[in-house]
Amino acid sequence: MREVLLESREDRSQVYYPERCIGCGNCVAACPKGELVIGSVGAVARGLIEKDFLEKRKRSRKNANENENKNGDEDLDQSKDRNEIENGIGSNAESRCIFCTICARVCPTGALEFRKEGKPETDESYLNASLKPTTVSERCVRCGLCAEVCPQGCITIEGRKLAEDGALKVEGKTTIDQDCCIHCGWCASVCPVGAIEVEKPFEGEFFRDEKICQACRTCIDVCPANALFNKDWKQGEIVEKVTHRKDACIYCGACAVACPVGAITVRKTGIVPSVKGKKAFEKKLSDPSPRPTLTSVLVIDEENCLGCGNCVIACPVNALSDPYLAAGHLNELEEKPLLGVVNGTVKVVDQEVCGSCATCSMICPADAIWLVRRELS
Repeated sequence: MREVLLESREDRSQVYYPERCIGCGNCVAACPKGELVIGSVGAVARGLIEKDFLEKRKRSRKNANENENKNGDEDLDQSKDRNEIENGIGSNAESRCIFCTICARVCPTGALEFRKEGKPETDESYLNASLKPTTVSERCVRCGLCAEVCPQGCITIEGRKLAEDGALKVEGKTTIDQDCCIHCGWCASVCPVGAIEVEKPFEGEFFRDEKICQACRTCIDVCPANALFNKDWKQGEIVEKVTHRKDACIYCGACAVACPVGAITVRKTGIVPSVKGKKAFEKKLSDPSPRPTLTSVLVIDEENCLGCGNCVIACPVNALSDPYLAAGHLNELEEKPLLGVVNGTVKVVDQEVCGSCATCSMICPADAIWLVRRELS
């Protein structure tokens, strides 16, 4: 599993596991110093940008001192060297991080880790460590339904075969990879004999504004629990744009962080496991999931661009601005917020309003538009 060294100091270090991260932003919401940045969640989940969900702010010592004089202004200079992100903050950079470990304690998947002298720090105040392991009892009949529905592919059935003792049963061993299990409960819900026990990380509330939602499917592609989907519909039938599977939802908030138009609100109402300092963490996470930082830039290959306008119409930010544009009336509206066609080529109107969902990149027939990592300033 890939490790990213975010920062090291003397005998302590902060490590990030991108493969465990689900883009929920809990760490960002809980950080008292605002040192963690999450962004481009939709594009990362879709594999359409070369970056991770999470980064750590870094700035030069000069700017760090200036920042202190400005009462902690959050506009921090980001290092331009990707290697510094992979290998920690260098000697020419300063961090306001106090190594309080709150970010790692509230992470439901163990994607953040603090180490002392190379050994992980963990105790009963870490949410991921306090979650009860997802277990399979002897009642398991090795039917394979759990493995089939697991959204993270955590479940395997080894040595599955018909019993050789004459009994009408299937033999084998059902194994759950605890490192990738997100405790969504799919396996327990479909198990025909009630052989699986799962403890959820959070209780919460989910709300999606049907009027704001542009049905771009970013939330569906991001959700680690397969708790969001599009219903099938018949000709002429009106159905909601996105349907929420309440029983599968872990209320992580990744969908809200990823939504390019802010149509989703996720609020955690409680932490389920018995965690030391539970009330304090619940207070930290009681606000709606944080909005992301713009960590990507749209790039257009003008030579390959066909000027078809598919991206202009499909862009959720554009579509929200005027339903007439969303309906395909490309040339009848002069002003567009994010993308527009000028003299037969797509142009970026305002980079700052981009939701980093990469829907434009997905629909482009010529691969002429994509996202690249943005250096924070």
